[in-house]
Amino acid sequence: QVQLVETGGALVQAGDSLRLSCAASGRTFDIDAMAWFRQAPGKEREFVASIKWSGSNTGYADSVKGRFTISKDSAKNTRYLQKNNLKPEGAGVYYCAGSIGGYGRYVTAFNSWGQGTQVPHSS
Repeated sequence: QVQLVETGGALVQAGDSLRLSCAASGRTFDIDAMAWFRQAPGKEREFVASIKWSGSNTGYADSVKGRFTISKDSAKNTRYLQKNNLKPEGAGVYYCAGSIGGYGRYVTAFNSWGQGTQVPHSS
């Protein structure tokens, strides 16, 4: 079993930068890929970025390309989401997800989920 813990959520303003972290523990050797999803109030969870566990492939939602970067620290079993030039529509709960045997942009491709970290935007 894989456990995921997200940290780094904070109140932000438009144009700010923020880095989210996702620490994996347990059977990390089984993980094939990890991803970040965002869920705004009253909306479905949507894909933000993904990375193969090895770091060999990354993917991004069109809305964050050029602003967000997903990366890894293998020694710490941690994956990061660096968010730059934040926009109000990016507010919500950010979830880290892990996949055993899958990779992609869909919620159903991922088997393990963290508890989420809040990223609200000030008006």
